[in-house]
Amino acid sequence: MGGHARNPEAEPRKDQDLAAMKAAKLPLAFRDTCGHLLIDLNKCRRANYFNPNQCGHERHTYEECEYYAWMERVETRKAAGK
Repeated sequence: MGGHARNPEAEPRKDQDLAAMKAAKLPLAFRDTCGHLLIDLNKCRRANYFNPNQCGHERHTYEECEYYAWMERVETRKAAGK
């Protein structure tokens, strides 16, 4: 009913390349389980001079990953009984 299949490209990853995040100059607040997607999104944004009509796929994938990460945190808290 109404949903869509999970995008495997947008799965949060626990094993992040911290050196790549540092080289991409990601702020510490964004170095989470979806940081690997933000690197590609920021590259696209810079290449297109932050045009809001570009990088739609990268932005959607990043936002979808953040949603999945949030859902995992909610499920973890429910399982912990909080």
